[in-house]
Amino acid sequence: MKYLDEFRNGPQARRLAEEIARVTTRSWSIMEVCGGQTHSIIRNGIDQILPPQIELIHGPGCPVCVTPLNVIDKALAIAARPEVIFCSFGDMLRVPGSRDDLLRVKGAGGDVRVVYSPLDALKLARDNPNRQVVFFAIGFETTAPANAMAIKLAKQQKIKNFSALVSHVLVPPAMEAILRSSGNRVQAFLAAGHVCSVMGYHQYHILAKSYQVPIVVTGFEPLDLLEGIRRAVSQLEAGQASVENGYERVVTEAGNVLAQTTISEVFEVTNRGWRGIGVIPYSGWKLNAEYAELDAELRFSVSNVDPSESSICRAGEVLQGSIKPNECAAFGKACTPRHPLGATMVSSEGACAAYYNYGRFVELQGMKG
Repeated sequence: MKYLDEFRNGPQARRLAEEIARVTTRSWSIMEVCGGQTHSIIRNGIDQILPPQIELIHGPGCPVCVTPLNVIDKALAIAARPEVIFCSFGDMLRVPGSRDDLLRVKGAGGDVRVVYSPLDALKLARDNPNRQVVFFAIGFETTAPANAMAIKLAKQQKIKNFSALVSHVLVPPAMEAILRSSGNRVQAFLAAGHVCSVMGYHQYHILAKSYQVPIVVTGFEPLDLLEGIRRAVSQLEAGQASVENGYERVVTEAGNVLAQTTISEVFEVTNRGWRGIGVIPYSGWKLNAEYAELDAELRFSVSNVDPSESSICRAGEVLQGSIKPNECAAFGKACTPRHPLGATMVSSEGACAAYYNYGRFVELQGMKG
């Protein structure tokens, strides 16, 4: 397949790994921000063909995983109401709340439906005027344009029985929070190409300069990731710290200006809690005052919940890059994809799910080089 097979070329991957080994003279820690990148790295064994001096740290780039527990509990409370049709993308259904998940709510009689677009939820609202339709609007900057457009259309078309439970999070503030943390080990970033396709990468220049970290915008295929690592290591070895675009076939510095305009019409920046991490200032979007009437949290008065995390789940440390998933004592035992304790074991982008699905139950020795 054009634009896929050419970025999955085994001999070329080996040559890139050899080039990385050739230029590496010191130990370096590089964080891939996106959970999709993490899955590609683990699935393709990219970390195992790198020189032993290179450590890849898995970042908090899984929007399902970082949706805060109190928001999940609010979603469960709304979804259980008899007048509500609760719409969500499928990867949210088994994310554990304090006591239940959306799949259990559905099994108990709640009208929970999987949709493939926020416009599907909008159509359900039109088709069911006597029901309240709530769309679970989560994600990074990538899903925000479509969610914003659906909310904008609902207001324009005066669809009174539609609302959104919003928990959007933003990548650059999370990167800065990691860099500011006392235990930070990240020396360079592979920035998420799909986020940058929407927002551009102009906002990363100040991060690279302020914290002296190389940032390479990277795609998701093996050669994309290896090229991103090569560029990051080359900068680190040369003592440089700048932003490079390694995903030029998709990303421009300015990004998608039209999508950004739609987002700014509907959302405003807010402090946002990240599951397992805590509140990061100015790291999320919420509906602005003009669209507050479509805020499901206000419409259903679910602002007061008392969330409770599993006492043995270390997903927060995984999301911060402090530990690898298989360093958690519950991994693969008390916590599995069938019976997850944390969101990182459920999501298709979660690091724990990647390690479980691709057999990384222990750190493999002697595989690099």
